[in-house]
Amino acid sequence: GDVSVVKHLGIAHTRWATHGEPCDRNSHPICSGDSDDFVVVHNGIITNYAALRTVLTTSHGFKFQTETDTETIAILLRYLYQEETKNSAAPPTFPDLVMNVLEHLEGAFALVVKSKHYPHEVVSCKRGSPLIIGFSSDIAKPPATIPSNAPPSTDPIEVFFSSDASALVEHTRRVMYLEDNDIVHVSDGNVRLVNMSSRREEVPLRALHTLEMEIESIRKGKYAHFMQKEIFEQPESIVNTMRGRIDFKNKTVTLGGFKGINGELVKRARRIVFIGCGSSYYSAVACRAILEELLEIPVTVELASDFMDREPPVFRDDAICFVSQSGETADTLRCLEYCKAKQALCIGFVNTVGSTIARTTNCGTHINAGCEIGVASTKAYTSQIVCYLMVALLLSADSASKKARRDEIFEGLATISETMKEALKLDDAMRNLASTLQHEKSILLMGRGYQYATCLEGALKIKELAYIHTEGILAGELKHGPLALIDENMPVIMMASKDLLYDKVKTSLQQILSRKGRPIVFLSEPDPEMDAATQQVMLPKTVDCLQPLVNVIPLQLLAYHLAVIRGLNVDCPRNLAKSVTVE
Repeated sequence: GDVSVVKHLGIAHTRWATHGEPCDRNSHPICSGDSDDFVVVHNGIITNYAALRTVLTTSHGFKFQTETDTETIAILLRYLYQEETKNSAAPPTFPDLVMNVLEHLEGAFALVVKSKHYPHEVVSCKRGSPLIIGFSSDIAKPPATIPSNAPPSTDPIEVFFSSDASALVEHTRRVMYLEDNDIVHVSDGNVRLVNMSSRREEVPLRALHTLEMEIESIRKGKYAHFMQKEIFEQPESIVNTMRGRIDFKNKTVTLGGFKGINGELVKRARRIVFIGCGSSYYSAVACRAILEELLEIPVTVELASDFMDREPPVFRDDAICFVSQSGETADTLRCLEYCKAKQALCIGFVNTVGSTIARTTNCGTHINAGCEIGVASTKAYTSQIVCYLMVALLLSADSASKKARRDEIFEGLATISETMKEALKLDDAMRNLASTLQHEKSILLMGRGYQYATCLEGALKIKELAYIHTEGILAGELKHGPLALIDENMPVIMMASKDLLYDKVKTSLQQILSRKGRPIVFLSEPDPEMDAATQQVMLPKTVDCLQPLVNVIPLQLLAYHLAVIRGLNVDCPRNLAKSVTVE
């Protein structure tokens, strides 16, 4: 008998503003001007939207209702549909229409499009920005087995479009990662894939992957916020990063991405370059010294946006490391394309399996920190540091002169989880410190050596979450300008872990005290010579190159409590996005 199939199709978007203020008018889905013929959701940025908008307005009389670049796409769809329908006996197919629009667009985007002219159909596409398709687990036949000329399916099927896997895991674990210029057409339960690079011909669907993410990882559990949960997960996430990779008994490291020729190419490289943004950049700064010490290869660290602004020389015997929690960071991806064209060895350090950087680099390693929901990175930062350390230990294994240093690091890593648990006991102390700093307009963080990166990362966390101007300063630069800021009203946090540079840090501390500064000193060992009037915070001690893993925790907690006390949105700070997929 007849089978009744219910069709339901909807699109929505959680948006942050790139063009126009965040308000109802500028919120997605975006309609085609004063008509709802076409509806679009868009992640990315259209760089030539202003020119398209001018042509559509002045030459064709369209009126725009929003300030967004996305509305240009919707109105362009409407215009081309009208033109092609006027000049043809039959209207274009939905995928053909979308492909005609894409030929006019410049920039990075992932789109999902609906239209009343094509009921029960949806078209999605991507160029530059990430896009993942999820298929419901109860589907009777995998989409890859459905021929394009098959009759309408009567099997229940759900298709989900998302820019991030964490949004899909509660609905399905079966996903397909789209490539650039892929066009996906869903109609009557059938899924078709066309790639614009293949002369618009239909191509086989991409391989299906199973998400390993647990649904508990996207729930807060007993914690008030995702960021709080992720801070307290760090002792466990660090262990997950090392699990199956470090043999503490035999003091060896196994990383599949660096087996054979790839590891040899890194050891023979003329230099190692780390490229990242934000916390990913700072994690590389934290490990630059130990990488140079163990590998005896020059290491430089680059901000991705500045790297592409300069387009510096890159050589075939360079090892370029691309660091990104999401694996989709737009600036870092542009650098990856640039360096691949120069035939350098491209290495990825990402947290997201199947991401663009993971698929595009020659080799690398997943940091295995687990799903990170809070916009401000915490456990991904510490797991990135552990990954770099594992690479350094692996590639220096043949050096007899480094054995004692390597053994010391292995011993430190074996107990680092417990050491980080001790650091988390400072939660109440950081809450109390936050209450004293909540009304400050500016905070300075100072350190040197391995703690310089900790100051940069801690300052970023306070800026992101508490909206307080905070600056991380290299203590050795104090006399070259920042000392002018010091007076009795300027709060200063000094990272003074007991290492080879401790005495130099104490010299900087004396300079602050002599200018009536009021430093808060983070120590790893008691110091009887420390000024009794100085506020002190005692941290657990570990190996010097591992100390950043411990010292960043109280700064994360401080930033968290500052945001809570100030009544701010901890997990979603204003103006920021978790995955920065636009330049």
